[in-house]
Amino acid sequence: MRTHIIFGASVLVLIVAFVFGSSYYKGRQAEKIGFMAQENAELFVREHSQTLGSHDAKVYLVEFMDPACETCAAFSPFVKQIIINNPGKIKLVLRYAPFHDGADYFVKILEAAKKQGKYWETLNVMYKSQPSWASHNNPQPQNIWQFLPKAGVDVAQIRKDMNDPAIVKIIDQDMADAKTLNVRKTPGFFVNGKPLQTFGSKQLLQLIQSELDANYPG
Repeated sequence: MRTHIIFGASVLVLIVAFVFGSSYYKGRQAEKIGFMAQENAELFVREHSQTLGSHDAKVYLVEFMDPACETCAAFSPFVKQIIINNPGKIKLVLRYAPFHDGADYFVKILEAAKKQGKYWETLNVMYKSQPSWASHNNPQPQNIWQFLPKAGVDVAQIRKDMNDPAIVKIIDQDMADAKTLNVRKTPGFFVNGKPLQTFGSKQLLQLIQSELDANYPG
């Protein structure tokens, strides 16, 4: 009986130690990344980064995304609605983390579309048509081309521009920054340099709201 009690107490101590250690680690990570946001802002926003929102916004929402990511597609309208609900206060910065096999292909299309001023239109079409070309069991990347005219782009020009070597450098830079910031899944969110530690729409909204309250008091 006494052995069982000792065993149970030992297990409890280990659980408490694990929970405390995990919370401490997450806290230290948040503190570390927050510091990097001040000292190394380029990790979060590069010159090539696509942005949406006011340049005067005090809240920066950085999203590491993958065009072939289902969750990224699902979160896109949610994120845009938050920006709409807070006019002039939030700036969305998109970074690439094409973790899915072959996802670089779609990033290249997006970057080519940006040259035509059709970045957001193309991304929207990609997300809506995603089930037709990004099935994880049977991906068919070539299917994307039948949907691109809906974005109002010159498809022939896209095919040419997507082969620009500069796009590969953009992807490499974003992937390097993602690694530095410990982004392992998409979407990976940061709000003013603070990582979304527990993933979820409610948690993201809370993190954004805390920064809005801090930067726009009253």
